[in-house]
Amino acid sequence: MSDESRPFRTAAVIPAAGRGVRLGPGAPKALRALNGTPMLIHAVRAMAASRAVSLVVVVAPPDGATEVKHLLAEHALPDRTDFLVVPGGESRQESVKLGLDALPPGFDVVLVHDAARPLVPVDTVDAVVEAVREGAPAVVPALPLADTVKQVEPRTDGSPEPVVATPERARLRAVQTPQGFDHDTLVRAHESVTGNVTDDAGMIEQLGLPVVVVPGHEEAFKVTRPLDLVLAEAVLARRRANDGF
Repeated sequence: MSDESRPFRTAAVIPAAGRGVRLGPGAPKALRALNGTPMLIHAVRAMAASRAVSLVVVVAPPDGATEVKHLLAEHALPDRTDFLVVPGGESRQESVKLGLDALPPGFDVVLVHDAARPLVPVDTVDAVVEAVREGAPAVVPALPLADTVKQVEPRTDGSPEPVVATPERARLRAVQTPQGFDHDTLVRAHESVTGNVTDDAGMIEQLGLPVVVVPGHEEAFKVTRPLDLVLAEAVLARRRANDGF
């Protein structure tokens, strides 16, 4: 159980400095419109929807911090949540570190959330926060895999790739965000892990610390390709029909 006598404070860091080339030419991925609203705004609102989150730090493209500040000012956001925009770096890892560096003192829990996952439900956010508050140094939401996965020997010449193994699907999970962390543990990871990693939880693993999984959600998918935009629009249309807005 959580220690209710201790006032945990939670901040969310949203790295949004990437270009998103797989979505095609145009604005950076986080600024692409989804139902007329930039994906970044949807992602910020998803974090702010959790009453546990009192600060959202958006890590903007290095030359786009002013634009992102104006964007946040133009859209309705919860009054109970503070927002901060900082310029990002050349890599996702560097951008998250810059977001961490910008946090004021006093935050115990840090969420790191992809701007390209604009539709994560608040229940998923709350589940991640609660697991960190209960003592896990790192928490990831994840889903079981629907497809069989093959490990292959990569080929760069376009020839067929030979299969070398078939991992046991029941032991695999597709990881989503927000990923949640004990603040000091995540700071230590970013100060000591210098190798290339695909997510922040992988940095915690390199420290030899445990990472635990909580249930993810099918609507927390990553918008990476044009077809994902179509699916995201459909999810929003269903939400409007169900919620009346």
